[in-house]
Amino acid sequence: MLTLDRFKTARSVLQGVISETNLIHSPALSRACGNSVYLKPENMQITGAYKIRGAYYKISTLSDEDKSRGLVTASAGNHAQGVAYAAQTAGVKATIVMPTTTPLVKVNNTKDYGARVILHGETFDDAAALAAKLSQEDGLTYIHPFNDLDIATGQGTIAYEIFQSLPDVDVILVPIGGGGLAAGVSTLAKLLNPSVKVIGVEPTGAASMKASLEAGQVTTLPAISTIADGVAVKTPGDKVFPYIQKNVDRIITIEDRELVDAFLDLMEKHKMVVENAGLLTVAALHHLDCKNQNVVSVLSGGNMDVITMSSLVQHGLINRGRIFTFSVLLPDRPGELLRVADIVAKENGNIIKLDHNQFININRQSGVELRVTLEAFGHEHKDRIITALLDAGYKANVVMTQEFFP
Repeated sequence: MLTLDRFKTARSVLQGVISETNLIHSPALSRACGNSVYLKPENMQITGAYKIRGAYYKISTLSDEDKSRGLVTASAGNHAQGVAYAAQTAGVKATIVMPTTTPLVKVNNTKDYGARVILHGETFDDAAALAAKLSQEDGLTYIHPFNDLDIATGQGTIAYEIFQSLPDVDVILVPIGGGGLAAGVSTLAKLLNPSVKVIGVEPTGAASMKASLEAGQVTTLPAISTIADGVAVKTPGDKVFPYIQKNVDRIITIEDRELVDAFLDLMEKHKMVVENAGLLTVAALHHLDCKNQNVVSVLSGGNMDVITMSSLVQHGLINRGRIFTFSVLLPDRPGELLRVADIVAKENGNIIKLDHNQFININRQSGVELRVTLEAFGHEHKDRIITALLDAGYKANVVMTQEFFP
């Protein structure tokens, strides 16, 4: 069982191994949701995620015989790095099965820690099936990423650090994938203070824990679809499920588009890179039904590849009206481009890209298309620029900006 004594032991084992990620108060997020918001930055943890806690503690509990056989696990990335790092520290061989959709940065980091990596399947569940097969066929010791009480115990040590920094915490927001983190944090949090509320957060497209809680038993989703690859799990863990039933007060589900805004918030306000799974608890701040409470958002990890970061920044700016593209048809005569540019300049729009196409129409009196991508201050500023163009006689139309990013 998950007991206070076990959590104390795990904390002792992890002492000096992990980083104690200190809480960061966020004035901007606090103002936005009407609570006092603190971030638990496990994205700054060793290996870039909280998973090192459970992996290291689990390996510390293994017998010499278990270690000598070698380890195997399945992971979308963060558990993989945690196991690889802990195995390397313990001098144990590790094989990691990862979905083919795993971000390259997570694959390379896992290899850098000395593990053998096998890419298999499109989801965690596909990778887990192969890892279980390898465990049986090759006699490897299987380290489950979430459905293991030792793993959950290690992850739960996060709660010790939260209470140490903020004894009067009222609400803890924690991401949920398979349930190991949520089970550990919620159980220890309730042991330390039964009145604290622990809220789990899942992506709408992979809300397997919510479905399981509603059904009263572990449920497998027929399919999942989310950009939060770290929590893209079809079936939660049956061993950790009872602890979540008992100790998690509520589940909030988040749309992928909300994660885009959350990414931009943390990048601009706190200069932090947090992966999509870790952004769930930031997006959930806007769904809370409480005010004037001390709220901690657990940022579970920060292992994100540069291409994904670039895409999130671009889409975030588009969503907020800070980047947009308009098209307009101009007569093919000197000065028309300058006239449009002058209108944009007077409205303080910053031109990022121009596309002047003379060949879109054979009628050159009204058939030259100009597409302009602009930087603006937001939707109100964007609307003001379009209105100024319309007032000047141009039939300007906002178009899908995503098409015009290189």
